[in-house]
Amino acid sequence: MTAVGQQSSSGGMSIGTVLDRLRPDFPDVTISKIRFLEAEGLISPERTASGYRRFSVQDCERLKYVLTAQRDHYLPLKVIKEQLDALDEGATVAPVDGPARGPRRGPRALALAPAVSPTEFLGERRVRMSRADLLERAGVDEPFLLDLQKAGLLTAGPAGYFDEDAVVLVRTAAAMAQYGLEVRHLRAFKLAADREATLLAQVAGPVALGRDAGARDRAEELVRELAALSLTLHTSLVKAAVRGVLD
Repeated sequence: MTAVGQQSSSGGMSIGTVLDRLRPDFPDVTISKIRFLEAEGLISPERTASGYRRFSVQDCERLKYVLTAQRDHYLPLKVIKEQLDALDEGATVAPVDGPARGPRRGPRALALAPAVSPTEFLGERRVRMSRADLLERAGVDEPFLLDLQKAGLLTAGPAGYFDEDAVVLVRTAAAMAQYGLEVRHLRAFKLAADREATLLAQVAGPVALGRDAGARDRAEELVRELAALSLTLHTSLVKAAVRGVLD
């Protein structure tokens, strides 16, 4: 069984210790997030006689697997759980830190994985960079950046800073420009994204307003799940439409 498989252990770590281990790689992880993942059946820490959670090293590795699969591969929790269940049974699944190796258990993981895998979502890696840094990292010139801002595709954060999402956005827009798509053509993508965001907010908003401590984490997980499915649906629809045009 792999390191992410469920194994029992005596003793173990407190949830605070697990949090300290995870935060260097996942700075936004919270206790309520860990409890949420437990409630969803992705981890099963042992309990002491007094009811306190005790986490093994394997539990911690399992959490790292889940958080990495969400952040770097944009997989829904349902797919991640299927992969972990397969690992528990001794099967081989696509690793979360590289290309697929070995067979996957069932077609669903492949079917739900988006064609494009964003590296982060909902600000999981918050980095503040200046305009000059953005220009350098994205490899574009100032006029192109201005065009993106004028079209409403790019917005600076507080004090005029940008984050990692801005780098991805600008690089993608620049790559599309190489195929003849000007910034004005990309407005359609922005309008579609705004409509999708409004739809997702209608679903997740009531969850976020819950009074318990884990309400926001549950709402963010719900948005991640729906956004991953939305990307897959969008890709499938575009492929089908393009085939229709070319046929």
